[in-house]
Amino acid sequence: MKVFVIGATGVIGREAVPQLRAAGHEVGVLDRHTTSMFDEQAMVSALTGYEAVINLATRIPLGLKMLRASGWADNDRIRTEGTAVLARAAEQAGVRVVVQEGISFVYADGGDAELDETAPIDAIGPTRSSVVAQENVLRHPGGVFLRIGMLLGGAAAPPPVFVGNGWMSAVHPADAAAAAVAALGASPGVYNVGADPVRKHDMRRPHLPQVFARFAFVFGRSQRVVTHKLTAETGWRPRHEATELL
Repeated sequence: MKVFVIGATGVIGREAVPQLRAAGHEVGVLDRHTTSMFDEQAMVSALTGYEAVINLATRIPLGLKMLRASGWADNDRIRTEGTAVLARAAEQAGVRVVVQEGISFVYADGGDAELDETAPIDAIGPTRSSVVAQENVLRHPGGVFLRIGMLLGGAAAPPPVFVGNGWMSAVHPADAAAAAVAALGASPGVYNVGADPVRKHDMRRPHLPQVFARFAFVFGRSQRVVTHKLTAETGWRPRHEATELL
């Protein structure tokens, strides 16, 4: 399959491109110096001749910038305006499958309940743009949206301090990339991506009391996110357990 990758130099993209080639796919990547993902006609030209596109582009702020709403502006634009342009351009270019990265942090606190793709959403702050991205991509007839857990291990950035002792979903960047590759063969829709959920106190990192949860966006929530749907649809399974990632 001819697959176009956006965000090929990012944490997941660097893992996805070699996996795609190893699987026998012909890969093209977005050159940010010559093509803007916000330019619809340029994207139509870039995507023409490809059967699928995988969008892994993000602009996650680092350090103290994460605490300011303005620090998320570029990432929000990529996930809102960028995905709207991508969905329209892909359809015009005749692309059959659009795979879009997203986050699983959008789920409401579920306590000890398992959260599948039908669980309630409560997106706040910088997570709202992921919901918009999902809506945009699913307008494409071949849209596949991945709700990916916290990236840990490999080239991923150091994780935040964990808040509370509820459940969390984490995934190694290589496993997230493998999920994106597997999703090329999935039916349109939403899929969770993560290792088996674990209690936060099982992760070898510092913890803050639950009282700090309101200062930590969604990281104080208990999110026992399960990935049964993607496994059933494609056979994908993570190679790394969450407790091995730190």
